Amino acid sequence: MQKRTFGKTELEVSVLGFGAAPIGVLETEQDQVATILGTLLDRGVNLIDTAAAYQGSEQAIGKALSHRRDEYVLISKCGRAFEDLSGEAWSAEVIAQTIDRSLHRLQTDHLDVMLLHSCDLETLEKGEALAALVKARDAGKVRFVGYSGDNEAAAYAAKLPDVAVIQTSINICDQVNIELVLPNAQQHNVGVIAKRPIANAAWKNLAEQPGFYSDYAKTYTERLAKMDVAPPDLNFEGEPSRLWPEIAIRFTLAQPGVHTAIIGTTNPGHVISNIAQVEKGPLPDESIRKLRAAFEHAQSQAGEPWMGQM
Repeated sequence: MQKRTFGKTELEVSVLGFGAAPIGVLETEQDQVATILGTLLDRGVNLIDTAAAYQGSEQAIGKALSHRRDEYVLISKCGRAFEDLSGEAWSAEVIAQTIDRSLHRLQTDHLDVMLLHSCDLETLEKGEALAALVKARDAGKVRFVGYSGDNEAAAYAAKLPDVAVIQTSINICDQVNIELVLPNAQQHNVGVIAKRPIANAAWKNLAEQPGFYSDYAKTYTERLAKMDVAPPDLNFEGEPSRLWPEIAIRFTLAQPGVHTAIIGTTNPGHVISNIAQVEKGPLPDESIRKLRAAFEHAQSQAGEPWMGQM
């Protein structure tokens, strides 16, 4: 598995990472979680992304992987309010408590990265939320801090001196952050995690999408239909449903400034296929140009900007 230097963190991260939302939200059996995570580490995938808001995810990771803690880069997210914690959303109080709870759930004494979980630009500009992360970093609970989100807020966050990592939406149906966020991240040597790199399987029938994905999938499905592009247009021949996942992940990983892309799954078989697709390398330049042009044309026809999905 190829690895890239993760911006100013200087951590070496696999180009494929694991997004752990589904294993928690979809209440995956612990034995299956252990199989998925163990397979990922054994195959060289060393970045695991979760969040305090992903019900059950942190606990499942802690149970499955605490004995292999030195083998992976562990990322979580915080800032939202919870019924069992005191403090309002994005307050220093709730962030401090959430970090401590995450450490307990994940059975570790430190997080490699803690991200603010998609607060708006105004909250970022106030500074209290980021300052709370910096305080945890200085106390040794978190090695690096950053922001997960999209559009103007992510572009702003990428320029802040204390932000070492940005997580943002980049995929065939969500391209605005390629121009809006990635240049700032590159200029400031910020590590970039691309979320939703396979666009929530926008090529599938919406009826096949689980409720957890439905809102994002609807927007992406509508966008892909309007883009009016198919695998043969990109010099890929075969069954479209088999080709699109490969095209999508290879498109995302080809974007300059992206260090890793996270895919979540509850199916161990999908882990193997995702790794195989990533190992084929970035999408050819000609295919990338066609996907970029299809997006820009469809967006222009829509008469409004297609902003990144938060």
